[in-house]
Amino acid sequence: MPTSTTSSPAHGPSLTGIYQTLREVKLNTVRRAISGACFERSAWQTFGWLAFDLALYIGAMAGMFASEAWWAKLAFGLGAGCAVAFLFVWGHDAAHGALFRGERTAEILGTIAMLPSLNMYRLWCHGHNRVHHGFTSYTPIDWIWRPLSPEGYRALSRPRRLLYRLERTPWGCALHYLLRVWWPGMVRYRPDEKSRERLGVAVDKLITLAFALGLSAAAWRWGGGAVGVVAGVVLPFLVFNYFIAFFVFLHHTHPDVPFFDQRPEWSNTIGQVYCSIVVRCSRLSELLVHNIMIHIPHHVEPRIPFYRLKQAYADLQREYGPYLHEYRFRWATVWRIFRRCKLYDFETQTWYTYRAPPG
Repeated sequence: MPTSTTSSPAHGPSLTGIYQTLREVKLNTVRRAISGACFERSAWQTFGWLAFDLALYIGAMAGMFASEAWWAKLAFGLGAGCAVAFLFVWGHDAAHGALFRGERTAEILGTIAMLPSLNMYRLWCHGHNRVHHGFTSYTPIDWIWRPLSPEGYRALSRPRRLLYRLERTPWGCALHYLLRVWWPGMVRYRPDEKSRERLGVAVDKLITLAFALGLSAAAWRWGGGAVGVVAGVVLPFLVFNYFIAFFVFLHHTHPDVPFFDQRPEWSNTIGQVYCSIVVRCSRLSELLVHNIMIHIPHHVEPRIPFYRLKQAYADLQREYGPYLHEYRFRWATVWRIFRRCKLYDFETQTWYTYRAPPG
């Protein structure tokens, strides 16, 4: 369970007690609790983990190409999908400016790390860095895992209700990233005619398209035709979508964590500190996913490299422990969160299941 001392979220516009106190704290004040050592970049860790992730991906893809049996190809495709997720987390840190001093280096290597996931670096920076990190859990702007109110859910057509239900399950959550983020926010995104980002976005899309077509052609030619394309392109992409949707859901969704639809009730500090969650896993799991589940310090200060997040979290715990939400990863806990957090009443800041919304 979360370490927050509040037994339940505060209600309505009159926030009180510990919750109200945090709302009045500036985010820069919270950041001062993090020691300077947490910002130190390590070249060997930065490039070492990139090399490790690339080796996993290339090794899995080589196994897919070399295998004769369809089931072996699919098994290697699953492994490649895991490596794609690890690579993406590395690229995500590069996009935040956590790994390199120069933006150009971060852009080049971040683009390479994100290519296997078929994500576009610049568009990711726009949607994630500016929108999600800028307005975490403030639903009029941050759409990531934005819950529907009971009234909003009842107003949906039956097909849209079914889609919403599928998204909020442990087995169907990949649909959220695929249909709410990747497709509208990257593939179909069109910058304003006068935007300076227009050319860069077009170039990113062309690079990603060329990679996808080239990899698909190679998988068809040397990977066994349709099975090779499924195992080498489609399956890794779907596995990545599952990883990112599942992780981000756990980062910001819990029965004790609120969402907001009114600006006066929300603050940047509440969004980054109180509405982000740390999910502790095994040491090996935390290494492989580059500490992405130690999420609160990342939201407080995105420029902290992933290999310093544990130290930064320890710093935050010393001064802001009562405000922090943390729990140990167990499937029983995850199932309970998915089962409980379906619909959200923004007035009372209360989670409901589909069977128990207010009349």
